[in-house]
Amino acid sequence: MTLEILITLLIVLAVLGALVSNRVPADMTMMAALVLVMVSGIVSPGEALSGFANPGLMTIAALYVVAAALRDTGAIYWVAHRLLGQPKSVFSSQFRLIAPASILSAFLNNTTVVAMMIPAVQEWAQRLRLSASKLLLPLSYAAILGGTCTLIGTSTNLVVDGLVQEKGLPAFGIFDVAWVGIPVLLGGAAFMLLISRFLLPNRASMASQWEDAREYHVEMLVAKGSPLAGRTIQDAGLRNLTHGFLTDIQRDERLFTAVGPEMTLQEGDLLAFVGVPECARELQRINGLQAAHGGAHKLGLNNHQRHLVEVVLSPEFPGIGRSVKETGFRTRYQAAILSISRNGKRVPGKVGEQCLKVGDTLLLETSEQFVEQYQYRRDFMLVSPLKDSTPPDFRRAPLAVAVLVAMVLANVLGLASTLEAAMLAAGLMLALRCVSVNRSRMNVSVNLPVLVVIGASFALGKAMESSGAAAWIVELAIPDSGLSPFMALVIVYLLTAIFTEMITNNAAAVLVFPIAIGVAEQLGVSPMPFIVAVMFAASASFMTPLGYQTNLMVMGPGGYTFRDYLKIGFPMSVVVAVISLSVIPMVWRF
Repeated sequence: MTLEILITLLIVLAVLGALVSNRVPADMTMMAALVLVMVSGIVSPGEALSGFANPGLMTIAALYVVAAALRDTGAIYWVAHRLLGQPKSVFSSQFRLIAPASILSAFLNNTTVVAMMIPAVQEWAQRLRLSASKLLLPLSYAAILGGTCTLIGTSTNLVVDGLVQEKGLPAFGIFDVAWVGIPVLLGGAAFMLLISRFLLPNRASMASQWEDAREYHVEMLVAKGSPLAGRTIQDAGLRNLTHGFLTDIQRDERLFTAVGPEMTLQEGDLLAFVGVPECARELQRINGLQAAHGGAHKLGLNNHQRHLVEVVLSPEFPGIGRSVKETGFRTRYQAAILSISRNGKRVPGKVGEQCLKVGDTLLLETSEQFVEQYQYRRDFMLVSPLKDSTPPDFRRAPLAVAVLVAMVLANVLGLASTLEAAMLAAGLMLALRCVSVNRSRMNVSVNLPVLVVIGASFALGKAMESSGAAAWIVELAIPDSGLSPFMALVIVYLLTAIFTEMITNNAAAVLVFPIAIGVAEQLGVSPMPFIVAVMFAASASFMTPLGYQTNLMVMGPGGYTFRDYLKIGFPMSVVVAVISLSVIPMVWRF
């Protein structure tokens, strides 16, 4: 063992320890490792920073913009409402969830799919009177499995593809990995549908219940040309809302107070809801409803500029003791009042006629600058924005879906590489105003730590290769006693799977990749089976919340413990490993 190998292995062990302890952010850990391998002279500055110019990394960044457009246009909410439906059992609920989640994850980054679907699944679970813990871990697993079906479905595949191209090997096509991904998905889905409901806990989430929150009265209008017109209350998804309930419907001069699930909606219907602030956000995401009396359309704001904000009136508010109409609130503050809450209870009646009092809590629809402008003004005792409250622009949803389909087709037909297709799709989303520049920049910024981890992890992989540490590990793992290529494949797969449970999936792939190449060279066989094994093993993180970001994302909302992951994740890992190791040698020969 040389000094360079020793230093490299010590850095790798330190990185593993830091990531497992979860005390230091992963991006800071990986950047520290990059600096150490660079200043120690194991890799040159150019090699250390080469990961940030990797095609896989830039493809992931572009796909974040595409995902932001699909969210802002409401395409993801349309899919959730249309495909999830109203199943009657845990089995059918999981089936209705696994199918769309896995399909979406095949064409969008699976981390993004889970982030977008968590609130939709939570609302859906409450409507179905099911524990979210029965659905959220299957959501994460389905997204992981679906992501393995295409090159762009998971960042791990893109990272490994970037390493393959650096080696001068042929790049993967978008559906090349589907030969293994689809059997893995089908086997994993069958396990979840048949077994997981007996292993998953029936546990309340960490989210607080809304019965004790502030209560508002919100009125929405079935707009002209609304897709809800002609549909029943049940079919429109208004029967079992998560954060509120429908109290009555006003149609012309008639008032319907006993609203049944089979009542058919008509254009111009005025719907009255009672609920917490999040009820307004939930209603915004239903295509075909618009605020009835808020007057937000008169503010001259585009959809991506609109946000929900709560304010509490102070004694110095100039309109105390006067009606909303008399205060000219909308003109003065460039904000529309959707509802008023007093002492935690809704104030019934038309908003414009309400007399304002000190301590009233107003639910506003306004611009993103409102909080910054009025946060420290004496007019309000409190200014609190609602998270993720921008209403989707459903008019542009077909455009966003068309761009996504075009991106996939361009890559499948060989018209553009994966990076080129993703970059063009991101540019088209911006040009067609499916997402604003600020929103796309914000989405990439939120995911910047993930990009930093991926980019910096390449330096560690380079160090493993340049120092000879990878070759040293190969000599230890693969003895000279005539080990068969298949047994070597099993060892590479298990080594990657162990790493990915302890550290991030991308870091595991980058660390084991040079080892996999070294094993193939030592045995004198094709490196492709070993490369694909690294791809799938790095994604097969089911036993802990640490290895894959989607597992960690559902831990809090689902109320899961480490034991829950191990109980269902271990048999899931065995199923995926058996299928992967059986199919890979059949598709990519040694």
